[in-house]
Amino acid sequence: MSGTSVLIQLLGGVALLLFGLHLVKQGVIKAYGGKMRRLLGRSLSNRFNAFFVRMGVTCLLQSSTATALLASSFATHGVATASGLALLLGADVGTTIVAQVLTLDLSWLQPIVMLAGVGVFTRAKKEKTKHAASIAIGLGLMLLALSLILQASEPMRESPLIQSLLGSLSGEPVLAVLVGVSIAFLAHSSLATVLLIAALSSSGVIALDVGFGLILGANLGAALPAVVNTSRAEPSVRRAPMGNLLFRLMGVLICLPMINQLADHAFFASTDIARQLVNFHLLFNIGLALLFLPWVKTSGKMIERWLPNKESPDVDNKPRYLDRNAFKTPSVALSNSVREVLRMGDLLRTMLDTTFDALSTRNGAKLQSVKRSDDLVDEFHDKISLYLTELSRQDIPKKYRRRCYRIYAYTTNLEHAGDILECSLTDVVSKIITNNVVLPDYELKAIDALRKYINSNMELACSVLLTGDIKNARALLEQKSVVKDIERRAALAHQEGLRDQTGLPAEGSSLYLDLLRDLNRINSHFSSIAYPLLEQAGELRSNRLKAMPADTKEPTLSVNADRSSL
Repeated sequence: MSGTSVLIQLLGGVALLLFGLHLVKQGVIKAYGGKMRRLLGRSLSNRFNAFFVRMGVTCLLQSSTATALLASSFATHGVATASGLALLLGADVGTTIVAQVLTLDLSWLQPIVMLAGVGVFTRAKKEKTKHAASIAIGLGLMLLALSLILQASEPMRESPLIQSLLGSLSGEPVLAVLVGVSIAFLAHSSLATVLLIAALSSSGVIALDVGFGLILGANLGAALPAVVNTSRAEPSVRRAPMGNLLFRLMGVLICLPMINQLADHAFFASTDIARQLVNFHLLFNIGLALLFLPWVKTSGKMIERWLPNKESPDVDNKPRYLDRNAFKTPSVALSNSVREVLRMGDLLRTMLDTTFDALSTRNGAKLQSVKRSDDLVDEFHDKISLYLTELSRQDIPKKYRRRCYRIYAYTTNLEHAGDILECSLTDVVSKIITNNVVLPDYELKAIDALRKYINSNMELACSVLLTGDIKNARALLEQKSVVKDIERRAALAHQEGLRDQTGLPAEGSSLYLDLLRDLNRINSHFSSIAYPLLEQAGELRSNRLKAMPADTKEPTLSVNADRSSL
């Protein structure tokens, strides 16, 4: 067999191994990803729980990189760096357990799991069942790939060129480590790399000392993908992958000078070189866990000093007046909450102005700041709501408790307005810009009129919140009716324009109507502050229906009424 044929077969086996690994990983994530994520989240309170849970999850996923990325979002919610480091140490040990299992003689199992997986997949109706079947298919492909790699590597033992290349690595542990790093980084998997090295060693292609160097390199290289994938993330997300890389680097530096002594150790005195290499892989990761797990808190603090949090440009915009010491004086505490609600309203005004600016300048990039600002609006809502809830639990007069409710309700309405801005309005504006929808002049004037009224109503709502003035509350609801009328007349003009073929084409028509609807909904949330005040003052009717004549009998619905009469 020519060298080219051997290389093609070897690369084909490696590709099949990686594809099988991908099938298993995706199948587990799609079928059980939510449960694993919740399990990981619950384990974060204790570093030892995090270690063992992560080890089990990685055994299922067969990829420490996948579990690292699966849990990386926890760092954005205040999870300590120490817990993240414990998670990754557990993931590293988890991959070694999988490698131990897959290097056993499981040739008899490969056709069984393949047949069962394909049979279930072709007949399954539920998505979860199909994902479970794909896991079985992936395992079967991995076992098949290992046998193909083993067969393809046998002729390499007789090749003078291969013997010369791999022989040059003997006595060069640093070079062997670098080769292992390169293979693991390209494969994005230490498991696939270790299985490849084990298969090559079973054919006598790789000597034991070279294999040890490659295994060390595989462990180091497998930590790089998580570091690269989070390189542009926040420092809190980057710390755990970077710490894991440093742990592995220190482990490699410790073991590298002792490769020959380790090769002569009684634990590795076996005729099966593949088993020796897999055992070394297991002991290396267990040793890292035993060495660093007791020190993850100290290591986490050091990494946090090395990668400190960036100063956010919005740091001054966050809530800062919610002083719980003011609970002793409820009027002061309520004033503090109102100050934060006003700042929350200013933030929403900026978001709305930015959205209109993006529409007028046709610059969709400006909408990104609106999405970021909505996270700050949510933070305002959460902290103000918690502050008011704690205040209402105090022994305060009824009038203060009633005002607590009004402020809380208005804060919730502001948060809903922010959601409309972030989730709906910006999406509509983005589609108008992307699809190059050109709005006629009369429609632009309607939007500009809505903008002016909404800005005016925002100021009036703030005045009502501060003063509780009934006259301003009535004016606010009257303005709400004006905004609704502008929306109605703009929609009618739009329909007339479509009939006269002077309006938007069909693909832009729904976007314009959605824009009108969202603006009206946002204004309604701003106007909500008027309702509890007017209701308390007796200025509102119980409903908007006209009173029925006295001689009119109320209709009743019989239980046995005919369906056609409904």
